[in-house]
Amino acid sequence: MSACLLILTLICAAHAAASDQTAPKRVIVTTIKPLAIIAKAAVGDSASVDYLQSAAQSEHDVTLPLSAHRKIKQADLVVWIGDSFEPRIAQTMTRLPAQQRITVLQLPAIAAAETEPHTASGTHGDLHVDPHVWLNPDNANIIANVIQQRLGLPLHDVLTAAQRADLSEQLAPLQHRDYLSHHDAYGHFAQAFNLRAGLSIRDIRGASQGAKSLYLLRQRAATLGVSCVFSEPQYAGKDAEVLAEELNVPLVTLDPQGFSQALTHDAYSEFMQGFVTQFKACF
Repeated sequence: MSACLLILTLICAAHAAASDQTAPKRVIVTTIKPLAIIAKAAVGDSASVDYLQSAAQSEHDVTLPLSAHRKIKQADLVVWIGDSFEPRIAQTMTRLPAQQRITVLQLPAIAAAETEPHTASGTHGDLHVDPHVWLNPDNANIIANVIQQRLGLPLHDVLTAAQRADLSEQLAPLQHRDYLSHHDAYGHFAQAFNLRAGLSIRDIRGASQGAKSLYLLRQRAATLGVSCVFSEPQYAGKDAEVLAEELNVPLVTLDPQGFSQALTHDAYSEFMQGFVTQFKACF
């Protein structure tokens, strides 16, 4: 009898293991690549992660072709920033059941502090909060923990305290340096690492400024002694290149979207280290 019970137990255990291996993975879809980087680091192999943004789109220009609608329909969880940041897809997102979506800017703990405008006109456009929250590791860890909670996974940070301390140490010599960025996207990054927020060529939505604003920007940049200009691969035009030449300072490409970042278990820590390395290279 005991031998029969042992055989039955082994058969049940093997069946359970096979079921675990063949069970389909849960699917997470994010609207933009940076959220996919956080999601993958949060869930590892426990779920598959995909995103809707194409390499040719800025984070503000994500649209929903038919293929994107299919991805959303098949997803167990959809993560997006919010309607003020992604107005083109807001209608679709807000129609999803609450349990199927995470709206980042509605998370109570997100450090969505209003940042000072850094364009020559002194405005963010029609946004009052810097939505580029993923550039602050505290926010990334909050987003990751909410994803883990929704999927019933153990909580862990996607950037540890030790890793953050190392990045802070790398950036410490640059705390008093002024720079000019392609668009007003670095408020959270600057706050997280005690950097100056810098000036920007475009507003927080990536919209171009008028001729008068650009003229004032040149004057202000010269007065501050800006020592670096950052361009971004998602934005066409030579405005950053022209300003760097006029100011006689280095021009370096800085990618806050992380399009070259692979979706790995360490995706967010690798992304932040790469971003910091790109930032430092300009000074």
